[in-house]
Amino acid sequence: MLAPEMNQIKKMLPLWVESSKRQCSNGKVASYIPELSKSPIDALGIHIVDSKGHSISEGDAGLSFTMQSISKVFTLILALMDNGEEAVFDKVGMEPTGDNFNSMLKLELVQPGIPFNPLINAGAIAISSMIAGKDSLEKSERVLSFLRLLSNNSSLSWDLDVYRSESATANLNRSMAYFLKDNGVLKGEVEDVLDVYFRHCSVSVTCADIAQMALILAHNGVNPLTGDVLIPRRYVQIAKTFMTTCGMYNASGEFAIQVGLPAKSGVSGGILTIVPGRYGIGLVGPSLNRKGNSIAGVDLLQSLSQQFDWSLF
Repeated sequence: MLAPEMNQIKKMLPLWVESSKRQCSNGKVASYIPELSKSPIDALGIHIVDSKGHSISEGDAGLSFTMQSISKVFTLILALMDNGEEAVFDKVGMEPTGDNFNSMLKLELVQPGIPFNPLINAGAIAISSMIAGKDSLEKSERVLSFLRLLSNNSSLSWDLDVYRSESATANLNRSMAYFLKDNGVLKGEVEDVLDVYFRHCSVSVTCADIAQMALILAHNGVNPLTGDVLIPRRYVQIAKTFMTTCGMYNASGEFAIQVGLPAKSGVSGGILTIVPGRYGIGLVGPSLNRKGNSIAGVDLLQSLSQQFDWSLF
């Protein structure tokens, strides 16, 4: 039986999804990764799950998409579990950049030449080098196993077409990686590290998978349905802070004002959002605004947050 607020959401969600969908024509699907350009521009779907396991789906929630930058939240957590805070933040900073997610401008301009945070591309590439494993495939398998555990979906895998498309067009990411290697930030061989990065970005999911992962974060690393501790609370705290300050690229401040929830977006149009202690939310809308976030998805989350007073601020 749905709780009263979930009942309200269920009644109003179809209208809100239909309303937010109108925003899709004002954005564009990502094309710099050629495979992503095939995404349906007018799609919008959402899945919300509560601590009792009750869920609501609406719109195109069954659409498969790749995690892209959403995966950076979980590689950060895994790197923290493998190495501890001191080692991770010796190589990656804790501050927002105000720059585009794929900018390498401040790597050279601002000393000591480490990425500003783990959620921009340069930071996530550095984090990928810290995942434990004997080679890139073992590291990638560990990331995939972690995502399967958190999503409660043992069938999660890589979209190999997107993986190959990313690898073939990643000139800017390669430039960053070689610069980081030269600066002593990157552990291991550049191409091996990039292979881990491309693979975790290309994990294929649905909104329900993302919502389940979000639910674990919403409950500080505990699966509320089983009581199992899957992530140390401290590392969830770190991840949620980065999601709030850096999770929506250089629109994170605006998102904090308009929505006020920890979130992480990806250029496939996915957004992972949490209502702490209450809900995990997975959303997809491939049409992106100028900052690289789902234009309809942000609009829908704003409607939900303002209607139900979810903002943390």
